[in-house]
Amino acid sequence: MVREHHSGALGLKVSVDAHSGFCNGVVRAIREAERHLRLNVPLYALGAIVHNNEELQRLEAMGLHTIDPKELSSIQGKTLVIRAHGEPPSTYATAHAQHLSIIDCTCPVVLRLQKDIKKEYARIAPLHGRIFIFGKRGHAEVNGLIGQVGGDALIIEHPDQVGQLDYSLPISIFAQTTQDPESFHCLCNDIQTNFLQHGMDPAHCFFVHHTICKQVAERKPFLQQFAQQHHTIIFVCGKESSNGKMLFETCTTANPRSYRVENSGNLSANWFSALTSVGVCGATSTPKWLMEEVALAIQKL
Repeated sequence: MVREHHSGALGLKVSVDAHSGFCNGVVRAIREAERHLRLNVPLYALGAIVHNNEELQRLEAMGLHTIDPKELSSIQGKTLVIRAHGEPPSTYATAHAQHLSIIDCTCPVVLRLQKDIKKEYARIAPLHGRIFIFGKRGHAEVNGLIGQVGGDALIIEHPDQVGQLDYSLPISIFAQTTQDPESFHCLCNDIQTNFLQHGMDPAHCFFVHHTICKQVAERKPFLQQFAQQHHTIIFVCGKESSNGKMLFETCTTANPRSYRVENSGNLSANWFSALTSVGVCGATSTPKWLMEEVALAIQKL
């Protein structure tokens, strides 16, 4: 399902992908932030509440203060919002020590993943096994996951790292919730093959936990279809969005005439041909209002 805009000077038919936009976790976090900001309560977010500069600027204009972890110990008695990415236990300890009121907006999917990693670590650590996380090093969600096991977990960012693993001991693998399901599947197959090559039975020493968000995973096939249905694709997302990078690659694979922008100011008239269809879509961190704004700007070309 798409929302169509009337064609402009170039005769373009512009459609906005109805499946794109904030995931449920981000919607919940922003709704809670807005609710407190309307009460004129000073509100602090530990890191970007969403990886989209346009949306951040809107919230900051309402009074949201974005701080980094080093600044957490410098505020006392304030209200802190925990974003959907989640945080390690150490963050909560520091917040309580600073007498901060906490609005915990950790995504329920991420929260469940945190609990599962902690539980699996308690099981596999006595067996000298290791926890691996397929995700982006330094990403807020990944930092929160590692924190559940006191930092005793390893990150896999690229498939070529599987050759460096120790296949003499058990491995439990999890995935950052916004990772590409196909890449995770291929990675797990490679690890299983390596276990076999080392004379180990994967059934007894390799444990795969399917932790990619279903809502995120389902967007890829929809986006592939949407990209194929349009002559030109404009993908809207922030530079820091991991999910955006993955979904934009989905667009470019399905349609080479795909372009990535942060806002309407990044558009180039050279990307468009007269009397063609344009599809506007985005990441789970891209607000609907921003995609609509970009669509209207295209309409005016």
